[in-house]
Amino acid sequence: MTDTRTIPSVPVLSLGTFAGRRATLPALDDAPAVQAVTSGRIAIGMALRALGVGPGHRVLVPAYHSPSMIPPVHWRGAEVVFYRVHPDTTADLDDVASKLGPGVKAVMATHFFGFPQDLRALRALCDAHGAGLIEDCAHCFFGERDGVAVGASGDYAIGSSMKFFPIFEGGCLVSHRHRLPDALTGAGAGFEAKAALAALENSFDHGRLPALRAALALPLRLKTALWNRVKARGANRGANPGASTAPALAPSSSDSSFAFDPHWLDRRSSWFSRAVLRRAGRARLVEGRRRHYLELERALAGAPGWRPLFPALPDGACPWVFPLLADHPEALFARLRAAGVPMVRFGSSLWPGVDDAVCANSMELGRRLFGLPVHQELRDAERSRLAAAVRRALEDSAGVPA
Repeated sequence: MTDTRTIPSVPVLSLGTFAGRRATLPALDDAPAVQAVTSGRIAIGMALRALGVGPGHRVLVPAYHSPSMIPPVHWRGAEVVFYRVHPDTTADLDDVASKLGPGVKAVMATHFFGFPQDLRALRALCDAHGAGLIEDCAHCFFGERDGVAVGASGDYAIGSSMKFFPIFEGGCLVSHRHRLPDALTGAGAGFEAKAALAALENSFDHGRLPALRAALALPLRLKTALWNRVKARGANRGANPGASTAPALAPSSSDSSFAFDPHWLDRRSSWFSRAVLRRAGRARLVEGRRRHYLELERALAGAPGWRPLFPALPDGACPWVFPLLADHPEALFARLRAAGVPMVRFGSSLWPGVDDAVCANSMELGRRLFGLPVHQELRDAERSRLAAAVRRALEDSAGVPA
């Protein structure tokens, strides 16, 4: 089977990153009020705080979700109530309406996988019941639906810029309706250095920017030695319960954790990440993701045992990943993992207590859905190897009972 272990699962810096024009779709940070923070979950916590969510309140969250959405609600002392979604990930408005009432302070709505949803009816429900609407655009940094830009329907909207740009950390809190909280503060020199070096090293690890890698070889070796000493000291402090512990240099969201650390509230995203966002070629980003999505869809056409989650790619969508529904998910997962195919299994781990009784559609999506990379930094050869490996895995798993 074709080995795909060197294919970057997320965007990586390249010479082409800064080429191109303005975005061909509205961007989340086009909003009149924007704060660049370190992650989407930190932005959720700030949005909940701005809405006055606190003890005794309830927050409605889609049953199909990232577990990282839940700890910010608990940090505010509120209760999470899950609402059902349809098989296409849209909100079950009847279920939302049945759960709205006294004590519901906010509703979160997610644009899954970069496909903007129509939030007009949900917005009206929230307005009728006095609940705030938080638009979760973690998968949807660019896009519009029926002329409405992503982020424009909610009282507040949150984004995860590190899913779309070649950066180590980054998110945003935006609003088209309200002023945002007080100015953010920096997180220190260690954080700034780690954010820049981690992004560069990820690029180097995937064969990008070779001249810069050669020029930085000695500083990076010194950095690694220093970092190993810092980690060793941290391990020693862990062995001594009486020792004080310093905050982590970077948020846990950058290391694929679902944890929520209030230390990062009101902290500004790094200078490096903000510079990349300002200078990156956004038209290249949007057009590249759309092109790669359609190319992968064509390459997999006719292969057995799958279908796309969405029947078409709307003009207003900029995909985060290619969401594929598998007929034989466990067999496919084993083959994709053996081939080293980069993938996301969004919803495969839901918050404890979410089961078929809460939302059977969410459970089915979590079991069957595979998100494949279509980001703008994929090279032609990488896309070809990815498509060939996925097609072979689908063909090999088609005869295996579900």
